Amino acid sequence: MKDEIFSVLQRVGRSFMLPVAVLPIAGILLGIGASFTNPTTIKTYGLEAIFGNGTLLGGLLTIMASAGNTIFGNLPIIFAVGVAIGMAKAEREVAALAAMISFFVMHSACNAMLKLNGQILTDGTIAPGVLEGTIASSCGIMSYQMGVFGGIIVGIGVAYLHNKFHKIVLPNALSFFGGSRFVPIISTVVYLFVGIALYFVWPLAQQGIFALGSLVTGTGYIGTLIFGIIKRALIPFGLHHVFYLPFWQTGVGGSMMIDGQLVQGGQNIFFAQLASPNVTHFSADATRYFSGEFIFMIFGLPGAALAMYRCAKPSKKAAAKGLLLSAALTSMLTGITEPIEFSFLFVAPALFGVQVILAGAAYMIAHMLNIAVGLTFSGGLLDLFIFGILQGEAKTNWMYIIPVGILYFFLYYFIFTWMIKKFDFKTPGREDDDEETKLYTKADYQAKKADGSPASKKAVEDAKSSMIARGLGSKRNITSVDCCATRLRCSVADSSLVNEKILKATGAVGVIVKGTGVQVIYGPQVAVIKANLETYLETAPEVEPELNATAEEAKPEAKAEPAVKEAPVQTAEHILCSPVAGDVHPITEAPDEAFASKMMGDGFFVYPTDETVYAPADGEVVFVFDTKHAIGMKAADGTEYLLHIGVDTVNLGGKGFEVFVKAGQKVRKGDKLMHFDDAYIKEHAKSDACLVIFTGLQEGQSVTMAKSGKVEALAEVAKF
Repeated sequence: MKDEIFSVLQRVGRSFMLPVAVLPIAGILLGIGASFTNPTTIKTYGLEAIFGNGTLLGGLLTIMASAGNTIFGNLPIIFAVGVAIGMAKAEREVAALAAMISFFVMHSACNAMLKLNGQILTDGTIAPGVLEGTIASSCGIMSYQMGVFGGIIVGIGVAYLHNKFHKIVLPNALSFFGGSRFVPIISTVVYLFVGIALYFVWPLAQQGIFALGSLVTGTGYIGTLIFGIIKRALIPFGLHHVFYLPFWQTGVGGSMMIDGQLVQGGQNIFFAQLASPNVTHFSADATRYFSGEFIFMIFGLPGAALAMYRCAKPSKKAAAKGLLLSAALTSMLTGITEPIEFSFLFVAPALFGVQVILAGAAYMIAHMLNIAVGLTFSGGLLDLFIFGILQGEAKTNWMYIIPVGILYFFLYYFIFTWMIKKFDFKTPGREDDDEETKLYTKADYQAKKADGSPASKKAVEDAKSSMIARGLGSKRNITSVDCCATRLRCSVADSSLVNEKILKATGAVGVIVKGTGVQVIYGPQVAVIKANLETYLETAPEVEPELNATAEEAKPEAKAEPAVKEAPVQTAEHILCSPVAGDVHPITEAPDEAFASKMMGDGFFVYPTDETVYAPADGEVVFVFDTKHAIGMKAADGTEYLLHIGVDTVNLGGKGFEVFVKAGQKVRKGDKLMHFDDAYIKEHAKSDACLVIFTGLQEGQSVTMAKSGKVEALAEVAKF
């Protein structure tokens, strides 16, 4: 049950990231626009001639502020659509349309109920005696002030209906309305009644929200400390979005009347004050949920990075420097802390415990010092400049961040240094075994070696996506793919097939498996990784070429790493035969970087002079690619290998290939496996090289060529 709840919360949390991603541009538009159209600011700095009324820049900035304000004013429907897209498993555009329709229907139904019961008068005004702020306009519809909660209710519900009914088959007479067309229909009906139900339920929910908000705000600085600690402690589980968003966007984070309007949620209050010309100092009670982040994101964690670098072994300092410097700059500039936090989270959880306490205290210290600097996404230098420095010390007290931040830098540096040395934590650069270091940098190394051509880049991207798919247990084990700011968030059918070692080989700094939810932490580049993986999965095989070897390692009973590492390398010599006649070469000369660099494994290849592929040894066919260009094999002695005919032949869609075997079929040495049209491949693909890749070699094993030049099919050409 706990794992299922975690999986659901993970999907909800990652679905928040799409609408949250809109906030930075909205905040920048509003922040810059409001800063330089504020009469006090213009007068103070003597900028009337540049930004005053009637100037071109003044008009442009007014438009920018208006555009940003509009986004923040319509966050409920943005969340409704964004959450539906994030949680839908397929045909997400349909879920988005259904969510928008449902949002209007829900609020319209609620509006009608309010009118029928006299809380909204016939002229559209709110009746006397209605608690101020409880009824407001949502996209022009007067309804209960549900804020972002209303959007989330719609987004989650519509996504559930969409996933349940988007493949529904109706009777022939109604078949036109089946499938995805049924989703907006059922959503409209459901949310008509949801709107009616909310008329009775929401007032109670609203009281609960206000009570929770009062509990947090009523505990003062201690409440801020508890909030900060909980938020940071949830980072490893990826559930921090679910926790903090209500404080940012709803009445849980407090309420305030600004220019005659009731505004709820800490972030909403800040931006409403930012747009108001009447505010002399932003509310620190509203910004208590994020102002402290600037202290440890810009100063504290870089101090931790310096400590880890200084504690690294001399032989590994160069490698650690690149990793830690990149992570520290990411934290400072963007406020994305996961790359640096995950560099020590798994190897030294005690250090993460220190980070949680210090970070939680930073929220409280900022609150105590009346620091009121807003943000859109996270506490980096960009947000500090726009929402702190540009707004002025008088409104934000931003200068206090600098002395406190310097203190935090040294606190992190000295505490981390002492603990790393005292307890011999294996932080980056201090590993006993350098295997993980090599795995971590392998994908980056391959990317750097790419020659820059589209074909080469695609080969590296596909190879990386293939490794990720293997690490997740293959395409058939992956049920959904998504990402947040730094994590690839996937759901799998069987979590025992997840192989963390393979996933870390693709450049991940951490892997979290909880129930059927898997989070792979890559850092800010994760959106590109996700897009490449989704594209790859569209045509990927159901089972990845190397899956059979690695899946066994992934199972709990086979995960005894020390036993695997200590096992002696097999000394028996394996003779390898050519599956096709032609000119044989070592794999390092392959006409494709992904194969030549042994990313997929060691082996050899043949430029064919014949068009028939034979089984080079007794064994079994493990799989046949849908596009017929490759066959996965397992020899009778357990050796696993991949026969890959041509380079980039996956793009041929099976044309030019005829396969004579199927998955699970037993074969004898010399049996025909495939026939291919060599002329067609040469004309339409990058190369006709026939590659033999051994995917299950143990550490220390490598393929040695015994022959080169022209060979006949089934001739002995190599050994390992």
